[in-house]
Amino acid sequence: MACRTSSIASFVVTTLVLLATISDAQLSSKFYESTCPNALSTIRTVIRTAVSKERRMAASLIRLHFHDCFVQGCDASILLDDSSTIESEKTAPQNFNSVRGFNVIDQAKTEVEKVCPGVVSCADIVAVAARDASFAVGGPSWTVKLGRRDSTTASKSEATNDLPRFTDDVDILISRFDKKGLTARDMVTLSGAHTIGQAQCSTFRERIYNNASDIDAGFASTRQRGCPLVVSEDNDKKLAALDLVTPNSFDNNYFKNLIQKKGLLHSDQVLFSGGSTDSIVSEYSKNPTTFKSDFAAAMIKMGDIEPLTGSAGIIRNICSSVN
Repeated sequence: MACRTSSIASFVVTTLVLLATISDAQLSSKFYESTCPNALSTIRTVIRTAVSKERRMAASLIRLHFHDCFVQGCDASILLDDSSTIESEKTAPQNFNSVRGFNVIDQAKTEVEKVCPGVVSCADIVAVAARDASFAVGGPSWTVKLGRRDSTTASKSEATNDLPRFTDDVDILISRFDKKGLTARDMVTLSGAHTIGQAQCSTFRERIYNNASDIDAGFASTRQRGCPLVVSEDNDKKLAALDLVTPNSFDNNYFKNLIQKKGLLHSDQVLFSGGSTDSIVSEYSKNPTTFKSDFAAAMIKMGDIEPLTGSAGIIRNICSSVN
């Protein structure tokens, strides 16, 4: 009986490994080579135009891909609006009035539909847009694996529970990324995208006014000028660059800032606060080439999180709804 049980268990494990291998094999950088050869160039044109009009959009598109992949996998579920059957992830606390770039993805989808209707998924467009956005502001490029399909569901509850928060300590951040198959190094690497990002006053007000030992006093004073202590809807929405030095360039100044106690968000500064990730921050602060190389690798790895492939999911005609 024990032998039979062992054989069944071995069969199950083997089957699961085989299925995982098949699923991963269905993602390929050449997925649209014959069905939509102009897909990537069409998406690239839209992204370059959007970033040239608003450089901040680059960070927004990278973050959009990240927030998509962390909930149900990289399936474009974050793009779905509320409906009678869907509670949108857009209203989760970590996304509400914060995640953006939906209009750019919609535009890219519209243009792709013109050249090959019903072929390219919204999930793949989000993944490609993140790569093109990075490269448009001097960041790394990478080969995007394609063939993801779009979900027909969303999960506000999973978004609320799984997405990182600006109040997270480093151990919580490591745990959140580990749950998605990403390492502590991946977490620090991907946080480096904040070098071109911005944050709302409501997310860092407490940090810049609390006179704590983990923030440079001069830096806090400078930030206070753009983020009043008085709480109001207008004040809460005031923006500040996460990297005060080179906010429009994808570089390693984010990590240099952390070493100088100039991380704007609590969840930024905890990456260099006497903990296990200090050495990674130090390494990236000294070697921008290593940071960019690791960032590209981490983005590829993140893009592999639980994709829908083959007959799973659908190809949405409109990214914000299940057609």
